[in-house]
Amino acid sequence: EVQLVESGGGSVQDGGSMRLSCAASGYTGYTYSKLCMGWFRQAPGKEREGVAAISSDGSTSYADPVKGRFTVSRDNAKNTLYLQMNSLKPEDTAMYYCAARYSNSFCRYYDAMSAWGKGTLVTISS
Repeated sequence: EVQLVESGGGSVQDGGSMRLSCAASGYTGYTYSKLCMGWFRQAPGKEREGVAAISSDGSTSYADPVKGRFTVSRDNAKNTLYLQMNSLKPEDTAMYYCAARYSNSFCRYYDAMSAWGKGTLVTISS
């Protein structure tokens, strides 16, 4: 069974940094490396939105609000996805979800995904 488990959420002040992790299980190392992996978020009262994605070849895609502040990366040896978030703002407060799908093409931050984690809460205080 495929599972995605996020961790690293919490509370931080405006301007702070945080790193999220997403551990994937149920994939072999080879199949994990073929995944398009992404981060999405949903703020209270808002729709879920794509934040960042990383393709199987390591190329990345970001939503405009996070460009230059967030960095998505992956460690295929550990089946783990990361999201480094710097210069955090109160408007970044949301539940953050890890997601995945198989794809050999470029993975965009807003692409539909087939597997989802349960989320980790990020709260930024002003």
